[in-house]
Amino acid sequence: GGMPYAKQITAMRKATAILVATPGRLIDLLNRGEVQLDNLEITVLDEADQMADMGFLPVVKEILDQGKMGGQRLLFSATLDRGVDSLVKSYLKNPKTHSLQNDRASVSTMEHHVLVMHPGDKDLITAQIAARNGKTILFVKTQRGADRLADNLAKAGVPVGALHGGKSQAVRTRTLKLFKDQENSALVATDVAARGIHVDGISLVVHVDAPTDHKDYLHRSGRTARAGEAGGVVVLATTKQQTSVKGLTSRAGVTPRFVGVKPNDAELMTITGAQEPSGIPYVAPITESRGPSRSGGKRPRPNSSQRRRRPR
Repeated sequence: GGMPYAKQITAMRKATAILVATPGRLIDLLNRGEVQLDNLEITVLDEADQMADMGFLPVVKEILDQGKMGGQRLLFSATLDRGVDSLVKSYLKNPKTHSLQNDRASVSTMEHHVLVMHPGDKDLITAQIAARNGKTILFVKTQRGADRLADNLAKAGVPVGALHGGKSQAVRTRTLKLFKDQENSALVATDVAARGIHVDGISLVVHVDAPTDHKDYLHRSGRTARAGEAGGVVVLATTKQQTSVKGLTSRAGVTPRFVGVKPNDAELMTITGAQEPSGIPYVAPITESRGPSRSGGKRPRPNSSQRRRRPR
């Protein structure tokens, strides 16, 4: 989704053996008659829990109903709750479950800290952490919060981008590429957007806004310490939030070290590599296009001064 239809339709009209699609775009193409699933032999549902979180399960079921019964069906999911279990019962025949790890697992190369601070110090501490050397991903709860934090960090001089579902697919792709290509950079993301992030070399995950679900904590934290590499995870918390954060990490099977910090604190720098931002505003080399992104073929309408008048 988020990309022009025409190019995708042209590609699918050729001999296609494998089709990779998001639920929304696939159901659109099915309804247009551009895709047929009559000869489908293997169906793979990847990140089913993410599709459940985004409300896509009804669409997924509609797609599966249009495919032929039989064949092989594979489902990959971080969890089997949130409606995923009903998907398994209804659409997988005699399924075999293979579990690689439980939902309370954290790799041994990952260090967890909870940084306890005065609420008034949080913005400055966040900026100092984001200005560290290396790749850093910062998680927030809302799209508006992601844009606000990214704007503030950019003004402070931090190379940063924001990633959330409110951005067009083209902008999300360019933002992620820039994050991958820059050695020292920060990415501000929401939970839903972050599920598709697979970037090597992320050395620190920062929970700017702590999640309420321990599974989300583990999923966020799993962006670092991948493939045997070391990584750090920190939660930013006020004194009043310590109890709730302690319960969150306990449910996740993690025992973090709680540390009181202030801006420019030696302990803060030791744990995170925090440093003072440059102060030179960062201007990202990408901008959100104001033109239509879904149709791919429409041109912007001329303004009143450009319109031709009909002869009277």
